[in-house]
Amino acid sequence: MLYFSKKIYEEMISHAKEIYPHEVCGALVGELQSKFKGREQEISKNVLKIYRMENINKDRAHDRYEINPKELLKIEKEASADGLQVIGFYHSHPDHPDRPSGFDRERGWPSYAYIIISVRNGKDISVKSWTFDEETEPFREEEMRIIN
Repeated sequence: MLYFSKKIYEEMISHAKEIYPHEVCGALVGELQSKFKGREQEISKNVLKIYRMENINKDRAHDRYEINPKELLKIEKEASADGLQVIGFYHSHPDHPDRPSGFDRERGWPSYAYIIISVRNGKDISVKSWTFDEETEPFREEEMRIIN
């Protein structure tokens, strides 16, 4: 389960619309909480901040994003100093569905949240979050909850 505020949700949507028709990307920073339901452990991801990141893929910015590793390292250090961690990423799919592409899956890391924002014609939006636990698993949709 992925939790975030309406303000954070609106920030991601705004970012995706501003940069359309190119893909945007950003980091989700927050904390993980685990609880047990019977014998099963459930992990909640609580997004407390987002960081807009530059898409350094200039050749295919319309359908690919690439994160600058130095920028990610800086975000990880800032998050750690605040007692938080990078728990996922968001990016947009201009004029494509909010489902992960094969490229997204190849680049994904287990246990992270991957929010995909579909932006159609610069304004119509749909948003889903995806995750996987094992390296060989496909993405599965992760439930999202907007809290105040």
